[in-house]
Amino acid sequence: MSQQSIPSPPEEALASVAVVDYGLGNLRSVTRGLERAGAAVEITDDPDAFRAADGVVLPGVGAFREGVENADPIREELLSVADDGTPLFGICLGMQMLLTTSEEGANEGESAVRGLDLVPGTNVRFAQGQKVPHMGWNELSVEREHPLVEGIDGDYAYFVHSFYAVPEDDDAVVATTDYEVTVPAVVADESGTVFGTQFHPEKSGETGLGILRNFVELCADR
Repeated sequence: MSQQSIPSPPEEALASVAVVDYGLGNLRSVTRGLERAGAAVEITDDPDAFRAADGVVLPGVGAFREGVENADPIREELLSVADDGTPLFGICLGMQMLLTTSEEGANEGESAVRGLDLVPGTNVRFAQGQKVPHMGWNELSVEREHPLVEGIDGDYAYFVHSFYAVPEDDDAVVATTDYEVTVPAVVADESGTVFGTQFHPEKSGETGLGILRNFVELCADR
């Protein structure tokens, strides 16, 4: 596996990052990774903290419906983060929640669950016969430039998921990986300030720390 060299964390934080606490995800491991990447991190569900931060991270592990319903009380605040141009970084389930819908637990009418719709598209299940969840290390292939993936092409990241994103706009796909089908590994909206990784950077060794460092530097440049 190709790995890039990550410098030691700076003595002073480069940027402030709010990690959204909505009841799902390993917040501590994400926090440790961000701190090593140079961020001052606050785990919070306080919208005032979202507004004050240089960047916001939406982590998540679990089902789409549960994630969207748990985050519903702060939905408008998360949309405001995006509207303000503050970098918003979704990780794993958090990335899937940036899209519009998901086949996971999909229902019609009033019981339908809608994501944040910041990256229009849907999340689909791997085809029947494929081993799910997709779990383990896979190579990243960068499809277009974005600050999040600078210096990352060809490196490996750690994935755990049974559904994958299918954005409406092909240009929303920043990087892909192969799991019998081409899977978007990194997506971003048109502005470039809303983005997500299907893989877990906090579990992806130095490759993941490179992603997190790129994110922190993007936040510092605001």
